[in-house]
Amino acid sequence: MNNRLTTKERAHLAKVKALPCSLCDAPAPSEAHHIKQGQQYTAVALCASCHRGDGLGLHGMRRMWAIKKMDELAALNVTIKRLMETA
Repeated sequence: MNNRLTTKERAHLAKVKALPCSLCDAPAPSEAHHIKQGQQYTAVALCASCHRGDGLGLHGMRRMWAIKKMDELAALNVTIKRLMETA
């Protein structure tokens, strides 16, 4: 399997990272959280806290996710909407 990103995938991820957090609206830059590894076009814009934070983050205890009553697909929807608004 080829793990190299294409030019278009890199450009897409750069646009995702230039967005505010899709969960808490923290200003950019964001991290690109992949809902499924290797699928670049399902990346969600998340700040470090909402992505990797021990208490709040998706890869932690997910407290911010519970507070906002969101899941990964809802956050992806926010990311896509914002990408479309900047196009």
